[in-house]
Amino acid sequence: MSENNYGADQIQILEGLEAVRKRPGMYIGSTSARGLHHLVYEIVDNAIDEALMGFCHTIDVSLNADGSVTVVDDGRGIPVEINKKKGISTVEVVFTILHAGGKFGGGGYKVSGGLHGVGASVVNALSEWLEVTVERDGKKYQQRYEYGKTIYPLKEIGDSDRTGSTITFLPDKTIFEETVFDYNVLKQRLREMAFLTKGVKIILRDCREGKEQVKEFHYEGGIKEYVEYLNKNQTVLYPTVIYCEGQKGDVYVEVAMQHNDGYNEGCYSFVNNITTPEGGTHYTGFKNALTKTFNDYARNMKMLKDNEENLVGEDIREGMSAIISIKIPEPQFEGQTKQKLGNSEARSAVDNVVSEQLTYFLEQNPGVAKTIIEKALLAQRARDAARKARDLTRRKTALEGMSLPGKLADCSDKDPKNCEIFIVEGDSAGGSAKSARNRATQAILPLRGKILNVEKSRLDKILANAEIRAMITAFGTGISDDFDIEKLRYNKIIIMTDADVDGAHISTLMLTFLYRFMPELIKQGHVYLAQPPLYKLERNKQVWYAYSDEELSNIIKEVGRDNSNKVQRYKGLGEMDAEQLWDTTMDPSKRILRQVVMDEDNPAEVDVTFNTLMGDNVEPRREFIEANAKFVTNLDIT
Repeated sequence: MSENNYGADQIQILEGLEAVRKRPGMYIGSTSARGLHHLVYEIVDNAIDEALMGFCHTIDVSLNADGSVTVVDDGRGIPVEINKKKGISTVEVVFTILHAGGKFGGGGYKVSGGLHGVGASVVNALSEWLEVTVERDGKKYQQRYEYGKTIYPLKEIGDSDRTGSTITFLPDKTIFEETVFDYNVLKQRLREMAFLTKGVKIILRDCREGKEQVKEFHYEGGIKEYVEYLNKNQTVLYPTVIYCEGQKGDVYVEVAMQHNDGYNEGCYSFVNNITTPEGGTHYTGFKNALTKTFNDYARNMKMLKDNEENLVGEDIREGMSAIISIKIPEPQFEGQTKQKLGNSEARSAVDNVVSEQLTYFLEQNPGVAKTIIEKALLAQRARDAARKARDLTRRKTALEGMSLPGKLADCSDKDPKNCEIFIVEGDSAGGSAKSARNRATQAILPLRGKILNVEKSRLDKILANAEIRAMITAFGTGISDDFDIEKLRYNKIIIMTDADVDGAHISTLMLTFLYRFMPELIKQGHVYLAQPPLYKLERNKQVWYAYSDEELSNIIKEVGRDNSNKVQRYKGLGEMDAEQLWDTTMDPSKRILRQVVMDEDNPAEVDVTFNTLMGDNVEPRREFIEANAKFVTNLDIT
């Protein structure tokens, strides 16, 4: 059967669509903004599948003024013939029957992404309406659905000299908590799709009034350009992106990597363009190949002496940005979240391709090889120093009976579910917070000044920092490999800093530390930012607090503007007495807390953001802040 033979009989029907509207979370993860954006990805994934087969070159996504989304591709067009099993057009089968698609049965696609073929029908089921136009075989066809139900059969509406599909849908407001699409969220995911699908052009248009903009993503270099993007705000150690490509059996392997002078590992793995945050067999194969190949080279070149121990993987991957992307006909995912690949053949395929081609690259580029190995040897020494520091900390802790930092004012309740800790900037604010708190459930840890920027430091230096050690000890979880969330002593970790430039910088330093060394605290929803007021308005012995300029303006409008108004602009938490601090920022019944959340769908983009904000280069930080100024306040750009 030829690859181009994509017709009605390649569509295999597994089951109906009834449950989707009742239990949408089972099919798209959630009905929050994350699930809403997933609808777009599902339709785009179908077009990407056409691109992977070589039939689609351009995908055009538009956010329309009425809240709907249109996705246009120039692939082969969805088959229009009558499906023999159902007696309806194949287009209607694809949009109204769950698990109906060319991804099943092997005849339509060799590999595919998306939610295993549920995409188009689930998007239809969760939309107020959906219209599909298909152009193929010189004709143009159209069909419309409302709430997943067919309004009219597929009809021919004219001639066409192109091929492809156009799908427009309006998400159902009764199902989704949020129905306004975020251009930036879509931009990040579509950029990733374009990097992973070499040569395809993806255009994102915002056609909504006052938000008009267009972004085009087109990367002939594919994942090599992805690595360059990850390193764009870093100082790279060598100019060439190392690239390995090959096929073993049914597994097509692509790997790109390049080191920078930083200390964080930024390696991301994908299967059929689906991100695998928990790695899996393909990532294991990559790590095995990397570690063995570099150690073999270092031994052969006498850069490692006979009495010296081998480099370990984390030494070699320090400061590395890498993309591991494989295409495989039938991926098998493990675990509750299906974010880890289980196919054993993927491990050997990646290991073989990378070992062979990396060995060749190192032999051809001895200068690059030397640079990488020298960095890894420095990382090895720092790792030994960090291990000794950790061992010393563990021994001290055991001898001192789990002693907590002296500056910590702990709470009396020992059940972590009831407890929270405020990380407070400075002794003055710390004193007010200690007086204001509920001693039973609220702990206070004052920090002196700005903590170390972990984005620019190795672990041994980080563990030597007194303020960071105080946080690690207070939280109880340990960090990195020692991290154990079951030992967390507080359900809420609340960062409470001044509402000014310095306070914003200190918050960002703390979040960088938590993201790099205790990411599970953020992922599991334990990290918050306190929101102290910016203004206090006093009038005739009555007091109002305002948390923004707009809120102050509204309060003044409400109470009236005259000479009896006394407005105070708070420069820091230390200006509030204990009662004011309790009333505005610490009282659980009145305070405003912002929970810190992580975009788990796009970890690479989170890394790029932290690199931009906390790296050495000022210009990318300035550009980032200028681009995002409407979303943030009080961010330092120096």
